[in-house]
Amino acid sequence: MHYLHAKIILTKDNLLNAGIKLADYSVTPWEVKGEVDYDRLVRDFGTSYINQSLLDRVKKHTGEPHFMLKRKVFFSHRDFNWILDKYEKGEKFFLYTGRGPSGDTHLGHLLPWIFTQYLQEKFGVELYFQITDDEKYMHDRSLTRKRVSEFAYENILDIIALGFDPEKTFIFKNTEYIKTMYKISTDIAKHITFSTAKGIFGFQNSTNIGMIFFPSLQAATCFLPSELKGKNIPCLIPAAIDQDDYWRGVAREIAPKLGYYKPAQIHSKFLPALQRGEKMSASKPNTAIFTTDEPEVAEKKIKSAFTGGRDTIEEHRKHGGNPDVDSAFQYLYMILEEDDKKISEIEEDYRAGNLLSGELKQIAAEKTKVFLKEHQRKRESAKKTFDKFILRD
Repeated sequence: MHYLHAKIILTKDNLLNAGIKLADYSVTPWEVKGEVDYDRLVRDFGTSYINQSLLDRVKKHTGEPHFMLKRKVFFSHRDFNWILDKYEKGEKFFLYTGRGPSGDTHLGHLLPWIFTQYLQEKFGVELYFQITDDEKYMHDRSLTRKRVSEFAYENILDIIALGFDPEKTFIFKNTEYIKTMYKISTDIAKHITFSTAKGIFGFQNSTNIGMIFFPSLQAATCFLPSELKGKNIPCLIPAAIDQDDYWRGVAREIAPKLGYYKPAQIHSKFLPALQRGEKMSASKPNTAIFTTDEPEVAEKKIKSAFTGGRDTIEEHRKHGGNPDVDSAFQYLYMILEEDDKKISEIEEDYRAGNLLSGELKQIAAEKTKVFLKEHQRKRESAKKTFDKFILRD
């Protein structure tokens, strides 16, 4: 979901519970560093790959699986097959995802939201979108409540701009919906000891008590529609795999004790930073494409991104480029180029040396500019429909 980014130092005793932390990379609910081994994440987190059988079932209901599914951008799941079982028996699920408003929105944030919009449209289901303004305020001492509120408003415009159904989409800030959320959160918190929370999330003595309680509030949305409607409703969470601890370690453990279904998940990979070895960050604007970037600024960022090309044109023509590590190609492959035939041709030409790095970057830059212009137009229109999407107590 990519909406928690605290920096908590994990000890050896809680590494297995809090995620995977290795010498070359780490993945926890708060940070992702280094070159990620997705195969190992699947093994260690105990998830399952999205296989052809699942794709065929999705195709039966949607007409065509989303390109992010076919390209394994969304690659892993927990109980997605069960969600489809329920759906095929006439029992609709709901979607849950979220955002922690600590900065401006970049394309890495949009990636799972775009897929979420596809799921909502094709399956005709409701979406509950949690804005964790409380968590960001408590975690970062430098963030004022006013600044977090400003980020939340701007982030929500980006969410609405993606085309969610206003009749089936419920966006809420925790601070504005806490009366409704608090009962479920305390039911969850009652069953989680500090020892368990510390083991999962690596909390320290210096961690403020708000952060320690917060996981129960984030998990509460998994059960919110069931509570509101007085019946069990299956929950599917589309999110980046770094958020898995919240669902595996808290929500799924607590659900049976409270009489709810265990929430299911479908996991995405991470959109890489433009500069290899960096993390996408608002403090380092060249690492990411932000939704408010001027198209010309985005073009310059793409053209200075890490390349998988060779040192010279001669070497590139002879040996070809490596799209697997090329940031411009990954942006096309993971989010910008929906046409499977076009992306396949670009990849083949780049590997063969027929397409130079500069030419590939130009293709990515043009796609980025088109995407941003259209998104920014819809983002401006979202100001008029903002209140239609918002839940408040």
